[in-house]
Amino acid sequence: MSIVPLGIELQDATVLVVGGGSVGARKTRRFVRAGATVVVLSPEFAEAAVGDAADEAGEIAGTADAGDAEAGTVERVRVAPSDDVAEAAAWLDRVDPLLVVCATNDEGVNEAFAAAARDAGVLRNRADVAESEDAGSVVVPATVEDDPVVVSVSTGGRSPALSKYLREQLEDDLAGAGAMAVLTGEIRADLKNRGVAPEVRREAVRTVVRDRGVWKALRTGNTNARQAAETVVTSVVGEQGST
Repeated sequence: MSIVPLGIELQDATVLVVGGGSVGARKTRRFVRAGATVVVLSPEFAEAAVGDAADEAGEIAGTADAGDAEAGTVERVRVAPSDDVAEAAAWLDRVDPLLVVCATNDEGVNEAFAAAARDAGVLRNRADVAESEDAGSVVVPATVEDDPVVVSVSTGGRSPALSKYLREQLEDDLAGAGAMAVLTGEIRADLKNRGVAPEVRREAVRTVVRDRGVWKALRTGNTNARQAAETVVTSVVGEQGST
């Protein structure tokens, strides 16, 4: 198996989740938060879990700031998915998904939808298979998010427990990373506008990223974080590009 980590934009995309149990619900919540329209096929649903995904979509939409990605939606279809590839293909034609997630407890059903997705050239994820060498197969990794920073951990499906453990280890280390990304992005843009040479801009940003004082200010919510960063930048840039 050779997995290459890639980011994928799911805002306004459609994801077909086959299976309404706890695994399907967990995947559904993940994709709803990414802004996808999620269609879930199942004869019954883990009501609390899948229902929570729909409720969460409403909460995200109600609290999102202007310019933030909008929450997706959940459509639950109460049907027993078949292990017939032709019937699975018909669902793909109807839903037209970017990604199919096979998350039932029936290997035959999962294989049918995976085969239909493969034939249609659609990305697919099987929750019941540790690894697949088929082109177009995807693994949904454990992630730590501090917007806009996203760090993913994957064992290729071999050990979800290890992925979860590593994700938990990273959570504290990444505190403040989102704010640092925003801050350094603003600094890069400002230095470029001031005409600072590219190699000096890069060194200034690298120095800010490595500065413990700036990290401490960001992690404690100190309003002086920008000032601390500017002091670091000045130590590298000096008066270059100043007006």
